[in-house]
Amino acid sequence: MNIRTRLTLQFLFWGAIIMLIASITIYYTASSFRKADFYERLRNNGLSTARLLLDARTIDPGRVLSLEKDNPVKLENEKIIILNFLDNVVYSTDSAREISIVNSVLERSRLLEKVQYRQGHFSVVCTLYQAKLDRFVIIAAATDPDGHFYLKNLALLLLMVFIISLVLFAMAGWIYAGRALRPISRVIKSVEEVSAKSLYLRVPVENKADEIGQLADTFNNMLARLESAFSAQKEFISNASHEMRTPLTAINGQLEVLMLKDRSQEEYKTEISSVLNDIRSLIDLLNRLLLVARTSSAGHFNRSEKVRIDEALWQARDDLKKFNPHYRIKISMDDSVTDEEQVSVPGDEALLKAAVFNIMDNGCKYSPDHSVEVIVRITEPGIEIQFRDHGIGISPEDRQKVFEPFFRGANAKSFPGTGIGLRIVNQIVKGHNGTVSLSSSPGKGTVVTVSLPSAK
Repeated sequence: MNIRTRLTLQFLFWGAIIMLIASITIYYTASSFRKADFYERLRNNGLSTARLLLDARTIDPGRVLSLEKDNPVKLENEKIIILNFLDNVVYSTDSAREISIVNSVLERSRLLEKVQYRQGHFSVVCTLYQAKLDRFVIIAAATDPDGHFYLKNLALLLLMVFIISLVLFAMAGWIYAGRALRPISRVIKSVEEVSAKSLYLRVPVENKADEIGQLADTFNNMLARLESAFSAQKEFISNASHEMRTPLTAINGQLEVLMLKDRSQEEYKTEISSVLNDIRSLIDLLNRLLLVARTSSAGHFNRSEKVRIDEALWQARDDLKKFNPHYRIKISMDDSVTDEEQVSVPGDEALLKAAVFNIMDNGCKYSPDHSVEVIVRITEPGIEIQFRDHGIGISPEDRQKVFEPFFRGANAKSFPGTGIGLRIVNQIVKGHNGTVSLSSSPGKGTVVTVSLPSAK
């Protein structure tokens, strides 16, 4: 069942409930009013007859009876019986004795002054009447066919109105649901037009204040993120292809040159050594690309183990010096570090070591003296690691882009590299709920600060 049908049925259900309650209320009110009005008219007729009979100087039942026959307000099958204090009948129009005289009812009427009840198809009211010399009980009874006829017609009318209202409610609910869901239909149609080749399309937002507008705005935000992700992916693939093409082209060219003619052993060694360097660069690039792919998924990080940052720094330093013995890396602990628990963070040891390795490598590579100073200090939220170098620095314009993949500053293009080292660092640190900040001036060096939450 679609939403429009469900909304229409709900609209119809509640409309039926409201109409049913209204119809029952109207019928009950009309019935109560008819009953109260009929009993009041019946009592008044009984009192009028009693006044004519009992307030006269001489009681003349025959004269009163003749007057009652011509009474224009006389009710259908009206019977009037008047009894004295001895319960003797002093006046009666009930010649057929259809109305029973019950002693208990007479006693109650003398106490309550008025008693109403049903006897067969008759409505009966007993009223106490105080005359000059005596107290009398008036029993007035009659039928109300007109009142019941009107109530029957009212019930039929209410039933017809109820049925017609259900039809109108169904039509109104269908139209209302259609209009209410029209913006959603437009959103669905707009979303169906979006594909991998048209991520630039957006869902029209008519009113941002209502839920439909918020839904459309949410779709647009999602499409913007998807478009950005697809663009970054395309750019990444393009840059990665370009970076891999360079060493592969160099390897291919060098091998082709070697195949042109016979060479001496020394020349072969020189060319093969150059090819091996290009292969190492290609392997390094592939490893970095795999690390970028791995760190792109936030859910891939394992932060269940405790990693000592000081050990990760020393291991990264030793690994870096194996390939570059001339690099100088000084690691020092601030006075705030007093025990090993303070320098422990929850995370993935291999990834954290790769992050600090990349920062050290960049600092040494771009510094004329190939040196980096690493300072570890304890802060209120966790651990702060500063990497200071005295290298070429970064311009203010380039600082905004250093964390983008394959970006290299204008003054760094003469140095070997791929431009994805800081991108990897940023993703790893963010995956560990940390932050990376960078301050630098051209020609004065760079300070990279990494903040990580403590394992405590």
